[in-house]
Amino acid sequence: MIAPVPPQTLPYHVVVFTSLLRTPDPAYEVMAQRMVELARNAPGFLGMDSARGTDGLGITVSYWTDEAAIAAWKADTRHLAAQRLGNTDWYATYSLHVARVERAYAGPRDIETPAA
Repeated sequence: MIAPVPPQTLPYHVVVFTSLLRTPDPAYEVMAQRMVELARNAPGFLGMDSARGTDGLGITVSYWTDEAAIAAWKADTRHLAAQRLGNTDWYATYSLHVARVERAYAGPRDIETPAA
């Protein structure tokens, strides 16, 4: 399911986490689901989109009210434990990007075509 555009006043922030798993691991899937549940209850969390391919490449985009909420999530002790396991056991590589969203919309939507 695609997360709806957050129904709050812009701007908001996104965290884009791209990772490549070393090998499939059921323990990773359990931890990933636990992190989703924890994030959903974190102050400032607005939603998320996530996908992982059969090759182990995953992209998760999480939406937050502000940078303070992102920092608090990063510092959550349960999230820190998952981060350590990711670094030592699960990820071949990863990248993380934080951005401020100034404009957002969803579709499909009607787009007017200018008259010729």
